[in-house]
Amino acid sequence: MKPTVFAQPFEPLGCAACRNKTQLPFDFTMAFQPIMDLQTGRPFAYEALVRGVDGQSAATVLSWVDESHRYRFDQACRVKAIELASRLGLAALPGCRLSINFLPNAVYRAETCIRATMEAAKEFAFPHDRIMFEVTEGEQVTNGAHLKSIFNEYRRQGLITAIDDFGAGYAGLNMLVQFQPHVLKIDMELIRNIDKDPVRQAIVAGIALVCDRLGIDIVAEGIETTQESEHLRSAGIHFQQGYLFAKPGWETLPLASGSA
Repeated sequence: MKPTVFAQPFEPLGCAACRNKTQLPFDFTMAFQPIMDLQTGRPFAYEALVRGVDGQSAATVLSWVDESHRYRFDQACRVKAIELASRLGLAALPGCRLSINFLPNAVYRAETCIRATMEAAKEFAFPHDRIMFEVTEGEQVTNGAHLKSIFNEYRRQGLITAIDDFGAGYAGLNMLVQFQPHVLKIDMELIRNIDKDPVRQAIVAGIALVCDRLGIDIVAEGIETTQESEHLRSAGIHFQQGYLFAKPGWETLPLASGSA
């Protein structure tokens, strides 16, 4: 596998540099969607989802990113998520995590590229051990060894690691063999109508068994119906995320009130 090649010379960024809006050709913000813990009835985490400042979708914003500023955008997303989450009071929610998507192909050296994240956590008084990094949807991982080194460094720094969209595209068993994250998020296509589909039920039960043996927490993504949620809960999957609970809130924390 070839190492990541940057279109411009690599320059490590700090928190202040990542907050400088003039360094990107566009501005962006974040929406937050809760991952619910059905055992407590409180959010287990909030996932930070990139949005345009005029309401543009994540796909639209990501289409603006090219190789000349991929690294800077990835770093700026981390800082923006921590800054907004802190301002919205996420740190005051007991044990609640902040989940941030990251672009592994934008990471040069994990120990260097994590600097802005740790600086932002300190500046905005957000506990770094409650920051969870998940491999972002649609980011094709071509160098498994590189991603493993990133996850190993994040673990060493006390951060939480997650594989997103497990069961879709690149995020399959081969990835899980190479490294075991703290959290595994099951892709919504495996969840859709699971209460009626014995094939999906068998596959998800197998994933749950593997994760139990490996000590990995499971999140079921894309929950849209009470029936889906209840089936998963009966199967022991109590961390759930989807429109059934809340849509992403633009610069807000849905369901945060009353959960502290």
